[in-house]
Amino acid sequence: MVLLGPIIQVFKIRDLRTKILFVLGVFAIFRIMANIPIPGIDIANLKSFFDQFQIFGLLNMFTGGALDNLSIMMLGLGPYITSVIILQLLTMIFPQLEQLYKEEGEQGRQKFNQYGRMLTLPLATLQGYGMLTLLQRQGVIGVLSLEVLIASLLTIAAGALFLMWLGELISERGIGNGVSLLIFAGIIADFPNNIRQMFFTYEPSRLPAYLAFFVMVFLIIAGVVMINEARRNIPVSYAKRVKGMKMYGGVSTYLPLNINPAGVIPIIFALSVLLFPGMMASFLAGVGGPIGNFAQGLANFLQNPWVNGIFYFILVVLFTFFYTAVTFDPKTISSNLQKMGGFVPGIRPGTPTANFLSYVLNRILLVGALSLGTVAVLPSIVGGITGVMVFQFLIGGTALLIIVSVVLETMRQIKAQLQMREYETF
Repeated sequence: MVLLGPIIQVFKIRDLRTKILFVLGVFAIFRIMANIPIPGIDIANLKSFFDQFQIFGLLNMFTGGALDNLSIMMLGLGPYITSVIILQLLTMIFPQLEQLYKEEGEQGRQKFNQYGRMLTLPLATLQGYGMLTLLQRQGVIGVLSLEVLIASLLTIAAGALFLMWLGELISERGIGNGVSLLIFAGIIADFPNNIRQMFFTYEPSRLPAYLAFFVMVFLIIAGVVMINEARRNIPVSYAKRVKGMKMYGGVSTYLPLNINPAGVIPIIFALSVLLFPGMMASFLAGVGGPIGNFAQGLANFLQNPWVNGIFYFILVVLFTFFYTAVTFDPKTISSNLQKMGGFVPGIRPGTPTANFLSYVLNRILLVGALSLGTVAVLPSIVGGITGVMVFQFLIGGTALLIIVSVVLETMRQIKAQLQMREYETF
């Protein structure tokens, strides 16, 4: 009853109940669309294709099974995530784009997001063409005429844009980050099949690998909770100010700096970037000649679990620093504190405060990034040592990492909504 108390309280509040039901309704639409296949599929060749190119199994996990069904949403949120990564990287090259994103407020953010939506369409078309071409070469689908190819590309691109729109609707009218929640829904939807497959393929020789898997699950859950909940509190004091006949300020509080302010976003970004070279190498492997031989060698190199794990770890660490640098600006925080009469004890306001916040943030972020990267590659390490279920370990650990992070973030937002209503009642 103690566990059901907060759930009952959430559904008693009309606004929160509406938001949660809206998110569940979007999930239902997503699952229906993810099971509408494109015509002309050879199921036997499709299964053989996914057995041969296991890297696509990880991509299939993020589409909620939409890829191995070859549904109209087969690309998932990949094109949109890629467009966001490209634009955020460009902010480091073009000062005008950085100013638009950081300094022009909500209106600038909206224009920046609009650029991301516009870039999603050509990326979805390009990825859809590459995927269809690869599937034709593998015999999964028949040869497409020009008219059918154009219609298929338009359908696939429309599915990617529709899914992007659903994610934005969740962020705007629901609770939590829409992109993360849709990826979460896709992973959860495929879990029953993964568990059933695990039981049907069980062999006594795999018992050590299964035990290592469950130990890994426990360590990942504990590690993700620790990383997401840990924070460094910076003490902040506010000077006393007199306005009219009243005195304001004179209180002390703290500024919380999370060890991992980026949450699960570095994992999503890292996987999107990690999958792209493998997809392109698999696509070019059938060309033949020096290019085809090089692409085939690159594809085999990237299939190595140790190579995959090393690149995965490096990308998670880099994207943790990168995303935090884009979203958290110590200069802005310092300026806002100074305007409100706040200061860090022992640190002068202005630039010294910004430098101090940057120093503290970089120190704790290094711990957070290394911890997040370690938790992310732990499944591949266990799989590489045991030599059994390497790919399933990678999927299971990554999926569990995203699930725990998204659940924690969503619970935090729901708790904040409940506390806000308690203050309003008070």
